[in-house]
Amino acid sequence: MVLGKVKSLTISFDCLSNSNSPVYSSGDTVSGRIILEITGEIRVKALKIHARGHAKVRWSESKNAGSNTAYTQNYTEEVEYFNHKDVLVGHGRDDDNSEEGLHTIHSGRHEYAFSFELPQIPLATSFEGRHGSVRYWVKAELHRPWLLPVKLKKEFTVFEHIDINTPSLLSPQAGTKEKTLCCWLCTSGPISLSAKIERKGYTPGESIQIFAEIENCSSRMVVPKATIYQTQAFYAKGKMKEVRQLVANLRGESLSSGKTETWNGKQLKIPPISPSILDCSIIRVEYSLMVYVDIPGAVDLFLNLPLVIGTIPLHPFGSRTSSVSSQGSMNINWLGLTLPERLEAPPSYAEVVTEENRQSGLASVAAFDDFQRALQGPLFAYIQEFRFRPPPLYSEV
Repeated sequence: MVLGKVKSLTISFDCLSNSNSPVYSSGDTVSGRIILEITGEIRVKALKIHARGHAKVRWSESKNAGSNTAYTQNYTEEVEYFNHKDVLVGHGRDDDNSEEGLHTIHSGRHEYAFSFELPQIPLATSFEGRHGSVRYWVKAELHRPWLLPVKLKKEFTVFEHIDINTPSLLSPQAGTKEKTLCCWLCTSGPISLSAKIERKGYTPGESIQIFAEIENCSSRMVVPKATIYQTQAFYAKGKMKEVRQLVANLRGESLSSGKTETWNGKQLKIPPISPSILDCSIIRVEYSLMVYVDIPGAVDLFLNLPLVIGTIPLHPFGSRTSSVSSQGSMNINWLGLTLPERLEAPPSYAEVVTEENRQSGLASVAAFDDFQRALQGPLFAYIQEFRFRPPPLYSEV
């Protein structure tokens, strides 16, 4: 940026980790410097900062109001998490251009420190979706008499920790369904599906081990499959807009009549995706694992098992109780992530069937290492920091 004597105006954050990406959580202190480079002496009214965090949704729908009459209905909603303003140089009055109270800044490079605390309330994780976003930013403004302000905005990442080492997220998810096919007056044998996963909570880069049994007693050839879906839900003016996207999938072997297939821990890897957003009133991001049987010429038979994508990975020792929430930072580059294109048409959603049938299994250290190798960037700095931190004390459930 070059504007007269102002050579550049930049914002630099004091990162909490070795990464270059500033990442914070609720209650953290955001600090940094406004760096001003000028080529000659200038007189300024004020150098200000404005920091804000908010969630916002917006979409439009075409409405029909009668014959040959149509209009567009806009749906918008916003939630503000914080709004902080401060004056680093000069005064905050913008009502005059007088020479009184001006501050002189000499030629050269100048740094001005700023600092503010994020609120202790739960903050929605930074997110960029199709119909809404959660954003956090700091804006610097240099005000001089009789000139337009020089402004610069820089975003930073905030996310709400989700610790998967909690009992609710360590609980197994399971279900069973059966379907009988009919063709005119003839009825074939049933197709049955049972599936189970070891827990509900996972982190990006992990592989979900799927235990399933598919029995085909029908006369048709069927194919067992599994997919992970992300569902984005946006809320405004009492309406809801939903976007569902395929994240990952796998395909089993085709089963002819009378055949059975068993999955003894068949693995479906979770790509680098954003964590679940569960505490925002206008944006929710949820995940589910669908295990289903693709039946040609008929409605598919499927089980929908809910997932929570967290930020604090499974402890290597397989804790059975909630760990202390980490205040470390993360190197996040999943903002604005484009999910893979749909590989095949998804089946329709149905009522979720779940059944808790045993205590949580322990995850292996090998799975955790595979998690680290898979990231190579997203979440890697944070996982390194968290993994080698001495674990907190745990009590028996």
